[in-house]
Amino acid sequence: MAYTQIAVEQRGAVAWLFHDRPQMRNAESSVLLDELDEALRAASADEAVRVIVIAGKGDHFSAGHDLKEGQEKRQGFSVEQRWAYEEKRYLEYSLRIWDCPKPTIAAVQGACIAGGFMVANMCDMIVAAEDAFFADPVCKTLAASAVEVLMHPYVMGLRQAKEFLFTGRRMGAAEAHKVGMVNRVVPRAELEAATQALAEDIAAAPPFAIKLTKRSLNRAADLQGFRDAINAHFDTHQLAHVTEEFRRTREAGLAAAIARGKAQTAA
Repeated sequence: MAYTQIAVEQRGAVAWLFHDRPQMRNAESSVLLDELDEALRAASADEAVRVIVIAGKGDHFSAGHDLKEGQEKRQGFSVEQRWAYEEKRYLEYSLRIWDCPKPTIAAVQGACIAGGFMVANMCDMIVAAEDAFFADPVCKTLAASAVEVLMHPYVMGLRQAKEFLFTGRRMGAAEAHKVGMVNRVVPRAELEAATQALAEDIAAAPPFAIKLTKRSLNRAADLQGFRDAINAHFDTHQLAHVTEEFRRTREAGLAAAIARGKAQTAA
């Protein structure tokens, strides 16, 4: 497949999948998400690949869903059309990262917002640059119930997740490491090298043992309700799109909502 909005690099036993729209802060369009999912499938099936890294070209990992595209192409969607679109590109694609049989690492620099936050946190590990920051301002700025996949309480704890979502605030890399969401924080210039070193360390382990261990760890999360909670929230998120609050926010102008979201995550 010829990719137009992602870049794929093979570095030894490690496959790097990059968001590649740096001029758009790596906003996740439908094309980018389709390509990322296809590349993930290909890397999962490639016996030469033992670890998969999801990253972003340029200054940012990802500013989240491409809201401009959403306004132009999906504003007139029916409830059924929106549900089908989001079920495929947000819920299904995210769970495919979670269920990937190979270890996955997110290498995060700059902004990791909303949809980008969702993608990064479905990975097994996160290595963050010192300049990385995380935010999900969707509840406060768009009147929707967070992003489509609510992994937040599992990656940062319930109380932190409530404050994070209710306020829409940003969380820096150091704080994200402190609450356990991020595995390692490194200088920006060392992000790719540090992530590659971690990936190579994992790739040196017996691959089938890693696969079985990951399966057991994910099952432990599922036994604690992870998958049921993810699916339940997706339905709740769809309900949020037909509320009076959401309608008023949309009619007031998506551009204004986007601007408020940028203000929330500005340095």
